[in-house]
Amino acid sequence: MATETAVDVVMPQMGVSVSEGTITKWLKREGEQVEADEPLLEISTDKVDTEVPSPASGTLVQILAQEGETVDVGTKIAQIGGSGGAPAAVPAAPEPEPAPVAEAPAPAAAPVPAAPVAPTPPPPVQEPGGNGKFVSPVVARIASEHGIDPNAIPGTGRGGRVTKQDILAFVEQGPAAAPAPAAPAAPAAPAPPRAPQPQAQAAAPQAGETVEPVSAMRRGIAEHMRRSVDTAAHVTSAIEVDMSKVVAARETLKKEYQSAYGVNPTYLAFVARAAVDTLKDYPYINGELRGDSIVTRNYVNLGIAVELAEGKGLIVPVIRNAEGLNLLGVARSIADIAARARDKKLLPDDVQGGTFTITNPGGYGTFHGTPVINQPQSAILGTYALVKRPWVVTDENGNDAIAIKPLMNITLTYDHRLVDGAYAGRFLRDLRQRLENWEGDGG
Repeated sequence: MATETAVDVVMPQMGVSVSEGTITKWLKREGEQVEADEPLLEISTDKVDTEVPSPASGTLVQILAQEGETVDVGTKIAQIGGSGGAPAAVPAAPEPEPAPVAEAPAPAAAPVPAAPVAPTPPPPVQEPGGNGKFVSPVVARIASEHGIDPNAIPGTGRGGRVTKQDILAFVEQGPAAAPAPAAPAAPAAPAPPRAPQPQAQAAAPQAGETVEPVSAMRRGIAEHMRRSVDTAAHVTSAIEVDMSKVVAARETLKKEYQSAYGVNPTYLAFVARAAVDTLKDYPYINGELRGDSIVTRNYVNLGIAVELAEGKGLIVPVIRNAEGLNLLGVARSIADIAARARDKKLLPDDVQGGTFTITNPGGYGTFHGTPVINQPQSAILGTYALVKRPWVVTDENGNDAIAIKPLMNITLTYDHRLVDGAYAGRFLRDLRQRLENWEGDGG
C-alpha cells in the first residue's frame, strides 16, 4: 500500500570511511510507483557500486539529485509519497536569492561597502574544516599523500566543498599548476598554460572514437593502483605446480559439493585453502609495513579479486578469518562474494580489512602475470590457467620419464621493502608442496 506521508530518500552511509556517493542511475522516474525494498537507484563510491533499495512504498514524487551528481552521506536525494509541491520548496537556494535582492536598494548608501566585507561569514559556515574548507576523510587522505592544501583547490561540491573528483583532477593537473607559481610577477602567464590542458583533454572525439566519463570506481582503482606502485617495491616470483592430486580430489568432491551444498569446488578454492595454511609460517607475507613498524597477524582476511561485468571495474571483497574455514567453507565464501559483487550487493565494509589477496586471471587462459599489490598489504598471489603439458617425472628407481601433467603457474608479487626474495621463494615452495601432496581437506 502506498505511503501517504512523505518519506525522504537520503544518500546512505555505505561504510565507516565513506562520506559521499555518486548517483550513477535512477531505476525509477518521477511519478512512478515503487515498492519498499525494491531497487530505487544505483550509486557508486570509490570502493563499490551498489543498488539502494526504496525505504518505503509509494510514488516517487521528486528526484532532487540527478545522475552523475556526488552528494554527501545523509543528503536528501528524493522523496516518496506526500505532495510534490512541498519538496519543491525545500531547496534553500531560492531563499538566499531574495535576501541579496532586498539588500540591493541599500547599496546606494555609503555604509554599504562595509556590507560586502560581511560576506566573510561563509568561512564560519564551513566550520567542520577548522581553519579552512570542510574535507571528507577520503579527500584529506589524498591531499596528505600528495602534499596538497585542500584550501587551495576550488571545490564543486555544496558550499564550495572539495570533492574527491576535484582533488584527483587537481593532482592530474599538478604539473600545470607548478608553472603558475613559478611566474608570480606575471599573473597573466600562468593562465595560458592551464587553459590549453583542459582543452586538450576535452578535445572532440575523432572518427571511430567513443567517449565515456570515468566512473567513481574507475577513478578509485586508478588512484589505488598508482599509489601502490609509488609506495611498494614490487617484485614477482613464479613457480610451476603439478596439480594432479588436486584435479583428482576435485573430481571426487565435485558431485558431492554440487548436489549437497550447491557449491562448485573450483581450483581457486583449493589454492586459497592451501595458501591460507601456508601463510601461518610466513607472517610477513600476511603482514604490512605501518610507518616504522612491521605488523603481523594471527588471522587471514583473504581478498579475492572479482571482475565486474563488461570490464567496468575490479573489486576485492574479503573473506574474514579464512584460517577457520575448511575447503567447503572457502569454496562457499568465494562463490558468495563473487555473486554479490556482480549483483551489486556488496557494501564498502565488505572490501575493507583484507590482509592478503588472490587474483585469478587464469580463468581466461593466461599463464603468467605480475599483479599490483593491494595496499597496504605486502603481497598478492596470482593463479593462472591449468594446462596439460609434458613433464619430467622420476620413478622410485630414479629413472626419468616424460608424462602429461596438469600444470599451473602461480606467482607471488611482494613488497621487497618487507619480503625478501628467499622468503617469498620458500613460501611458494611450501605452497606447491601442499598442492602437489593434497590429502583430505588441506594436504
